[in-house]
Amino acid sequence: MSYVCNFLQPVILFLPILLIIISDSIAQAGTLTDNKNLQKWPFNNSVSAVLVFGDSTVDSGNNNYISTLSKCDFSPYGMDFLNHIPTGRFTNGRLVTDYIVSYMGIKDFVPPYLDPSLSLEELMTGVSFASGSSGFDPLTAQLSGVIPLEKQLEYFKEYKRKLENAIGKEKTKLLISKAAFIISAGTNDFVVSYFNTPFRRKNYKVSAYQQFLLQLVQQFVQGLTNEGARVIGVVGVPPFGCLPVVITINSGSALQPRQCVESYSAVAREYNLLLQHLLKTMQTHDTKLFYADIYNPLNDMIQNPAKYGECPKVFQFGFTN
Repeated sequence: MSYVCNFLQPVILFLPILLIIISDSIAQAGTLTDNKNLQKWPFNNSVSAVLVFGDSTVDSGNNNYISTLSKCDFSPYGMDFLNHIPTGRFTNGRLVTDYIVSYMGIKDFVPPYLDPSLSLEELMTGVSFASGSSGFDPLTAQLSGVIPLEKQLEYFKEYKRKLENAIGKEKTKLLISKAAFIISAGTNDFVVSYFNTPFRRKNYKVSAYQQFLLQLVQQFVQGLTNEGARVIGVVGVPPFGCLPVVITINSGSALQPRQCVESYSAVAREYNLLLQHLLKTMQTHDTKLFYADIYNPLNDMIQNPAKYGECPKVFQFGFTN
């Protein structure tokens, strides 16, 4: 029996990204369905694949295949996944990206790219290059020994070469152009690399560090478009002032009531606004860039929990039997 009421939260969080992809795909659906060369491909008729980059919010198990302490291949992770098996996903069940591909009818889950057992069909319909504890800032991945975004881009290039060898360059080019790209990162950069270690704070004020990250976002997105990406969704950061680790570290006393650190969440809001502006300036006729808001849905859950029902068997200090 599952003791976690996880059924509502993923739906709310993945809905903005899903609507973005579907709305864009509907406009393009005719192109794929009219192409005779693609009729036998294992495709949803409007989106060829979902390709994912980022941190633990979208890592479906890549950290299982690298040497790092940032792993979750043990209980209670996976307690609500198929057969209750921990897969390396940093969650009790499915990731947002798993819900997306399932809802779109592409496949049930997004597998990790580093899984050596992946079939050609799995590769063709999308994989995750993401790595838990990573971020746009190279220092973030370095601190945890995980896969930086720059390396994830290199893995994507390697992925393309594998497809080209299997199905040819033209079909690979078309597949990539019809794929939906999702990028979810940034929280670890602020929470770990900036606020909780001295390295970046020595050289950057908060506003300067935000600009530093945005430059890295721009470079990464440009790297994807240079490789043929045409539909890219970039997820904003959550109210990370409400993360349990942030609250704990910034609590003055164990006797004081726990509450969100507003100054941190204010940084998140400002960064999200700057990110939205950046994506608008990067729009082109050939490339569609979308911002996916997770700050407001999560903040509403935190501030108004009663709206989202009760979690049976879950209390303030954890699970009950």
